[in-house]
Amino acid sequence: MKFTLSWLKDHLETDASLDEIVERLTSIGLEVESVDDRAVFKPFRIAKVLSAERHPDADKLQVLSVDAGPEVNGGKPLQVVCGAPNARAGMIGVLGQPGDYVPGLDTTLGVGKIRGVESFGMMCSERELELSDAHEGIIDLPADAPVGARFADYADLIDPVIEINLTPNHPEATGIAGIAFDLAASGLGK
Repeated sequence: MKFTLSWLKDHLETDASLDEIVERLTSIGLEVESVDDRAVFKPFRIAKVLSAERHPDADKLQVLSVDAGPEVNGGKPLQVVCGAPNARAGMIGVLGQPGDYVPGLDTTLGVGKIRGVESFGMMCSERELELSDAHEGIIDLPADAPVGARFADYADLIDPVIEINLTPNHPEATGIAGIAFDLAASGLGK
């Protein structure tokens, strides 16, 4: 069974850390198979495309000028080469910068040249961030999305996901209330 830490805390009053909860789950017989702390999403920023010009040497590429807020590049726009068909001036999307790991591509971004034009990151699709299989274009956020904010905070992706192995002797663990009850009974909260 998979559940988020915040969902568990909707049913369990506790100040215990994620590590303490995981350790207690295992000690009471609810084997933790995995914990996805979703830290991979933390570096991605909400960015606004200021301009989108056709790439001088490629028909299907565009050279974007992107504003990722005051904390990125000293507030100066970044140049990003993009092949997404929906990229356009004025849109708000998700920016990956050099040094960011893109899980859907299994690669860490760097500064690169694409057909002779430098690119300082990439605008990301849902598939590239492993949010869905959608890859028709880059993520198109609403106009009121806060430029410069962390995408993970905006999309509520920071919440860790815990997966436990279900066993026949713990039928209560098929629901979040039962898991919370077991943790409370072990003294980890109310």
